[in-house]
Amino acid sequence: MSTFRTPKPRSRTFFLGIGAGLVLGAGISFAVTVYAAGDRNDIPLKQIQTFSQVFEIVKSNYVDPTSDKKLMNGAIEGMVSALDPHSAYLTPKEFKAMKVLTNGKFGGLGIEVTGDHGVLKVVAPIDGTPAAKAGIRHGDLIIKIDHKAVQGIPLQKAVDMMRGKPGTQITLTILRPPQVQPLHITLTRAIIRVHSVRSAMLAPGYGYIRISQFQENTGTETRKAVEYLEQKAHGHLKGLILDLRNNPGGVLDAGVETANTFLNKGLIVYTKGRTTDSHMRFSAQGPDSLHGAPMVVLINGGSASAAEIVTGALKDDGRALVMGQRSFGKGSVQTVIPLSNGGALKLTTALYYTPAGCSIQSQGIVPNVEVQPANARLRALNADLLKESELQGVLKAPDECSKVTPRYTIVLPSSATVSTPTATTQSAEEEDAVVSGSALKPDLTKDYPLREALAVLEHKAVPVQEKGHRVDRVIPLPKATGQ
Repeated sequence: MSTFRTPKPRSRTFFLGIGAGLVLGAGISFAVTVYAAGDRNDIPLKQIQTFSQVFEIVKSNYVDPTSDKKLMNGAIEGMVSALDPHSAYLTPKEFKAMKVLTNGKFGGLGIEVTGDHGVLKVVAPIDGTPAAKAGIRHGDLIIKIDHKAVQGIPLQKAVDMMRGKPGTQITLTILRPPQVQPLHITLTRAIIRVHSVRSAMLAPGYGYIRISQFQENTGTETRKAVEYLEQKAHGHLKGLILDLRNNPGGVLDAGVETANTFLNKGLIVYTKGRTTDSHMRFSAQGPDSLHGAPMVVLINGGSASAAEIVTGALKDDGRALVMGQRSFGKGSVQTVIPLSNGGALKLTTALYYTPAGCSIQSQGIVPNVEVQPANARLRALNADLLKESELQGVLKAPDECSKVTPRYTIVLPSSATVSTPTATTQSAEEEDAVVSGSALKPDLTKDYPLREALAVLEHKAVPVQEKGHRVDRVIPLPKATGQ
């Protein structure tokens, strides 16, 4: 017979907004605080008695002998997973593996996944990794791993099945709506060395920075990228595009530092939960590395967590114009609480809010300018892609900002008379450039949203939908209020 005791006060660590679900490629942010044990009078003795009864029945009558350890781990996993999609019990082995991920170098596929209704759903592949190179996309459903069905397998176990020795192969069976035939994709595991920040000049005076995820050094690398672009622009950047599409998040501190790169002052993000130590505020200290030059931030449905924090801060401050599609909507904070057995509890303890007081949870960031894909099939696909709000057991958030809508909608002209040599083959190429997010170098002839973002930054007229008609309009860029 097992005995149950209230845990003693101990330290815990914050796992702050790493993205949706469990990640095969992301950083971790830790901070120590105090764990306050619950009131002993609140222990539900009747429910514990029922649990003990079930435990004894299963142990004595189940068709195969089952160890106490397996039963207890299963009970803990079930209790925590019933809370929301992001809370989880981590065994000692899993907790150790999580801490290894903090250095940005690890074995795996480079893919962010989450569990929902018995299958794995892809939030985003990480640029340059085996998953991105193999063509895995946001919204893909993983139904088999090495020909073994994932239905009913705990999320962490499925993640462990995809990990393995670098150089070994793994086959994923994927459903990709609206296709009905499954895809069999074979990948080779690799040591994931993620370079999270890349930069380039798109046009004279106009720079581009792509952040694939937020690692511990991403903020520093972003500031260096701005300095590099300034040199390329002979000391004067006219504007910058920050590309956060298919960015699944990562280290919260790195997101805060990245937002701080473009702000002189003002609130970046704050969190609220039930306990005092879950209330935090992060503010910009500056200086703005762009010196107030205009910015456009590109997002889509694969932009999650820390990517949404950065976007929300720059949008609410008026520092940047946000273009693309509504983001994923992962607005919760997970705290990692070490346990006496060497494992840990990853528990959702707070929600985070943009400076304007909007919760991102289940709602995402709404762009100022919606950019619809250039073909009808991709528009339909985007509408069906996975969102945080669709996950089983998802937390609901305050809806004060739920009615926010884009100010403008950009669409491809019906005549397809676009100033690009590949307009007639836009469908396939746009799908590769936009949906997969795997391109390592920006290509304006293929990437329609990026091309339109540059046009907006250059104060050129773009095709805007107004009252059912296409109108060429110059979209005004915001002037930062916190500068």
